[in-house]
Amino acid sequence: MEIFSVRSSQSLLFKNNPNNAKNSKTTDIQIETRAPAPASFHIEGNVDKGPDFTAVSPGQLRNYARQSFDCGLIDQNTYAAISEPLPMHAMDPLGNLIDLSSVTDGTSFNFLDYYRNQLQIAMSIGDPHEVQTLKSVVNFLDG
Repeated sequence: MEIFSVRSSQSLLFKNNPNNAKNSKTTDIQIETRAPAPASFHIEGNVDKGPDFTAVSPGQLRNYARQSFDCGLIDQNTYAAISEPLPMHAMDPLGNLIDLSSVTDGTSFNFLDYYRNQLQIAMSIGDPHEVQTLKSVVNFLDG
């Protein structure tokens, strides 16, 4: 009497043995293949061309910024500035109050104009650290 271990049952010698071929259950096994889950936001090989930052949701912008930060395209300060949530209200360069309370993660927003306006305000106030950060954000979004 021969004794086979569980491990040897999958070996080629066991499968090829004519006495054991009819007992092999490997022919009944089927592997189901599924389509890969679509990425919510993906950077292609061509990183020079980004999404349209004049109509992108805050969630998409954060995802794109995170991938760019991971690839080394932007620094930590730029990534942190982009990842911050939008304020409820902001000022434009003319001093008008802009209501941003309706902008959610699912709504499109013109981030390029928003950050350009914030850069212009920071340059008029004269905060060099804020100006440098906003310049890098605008350069990143301007592509």
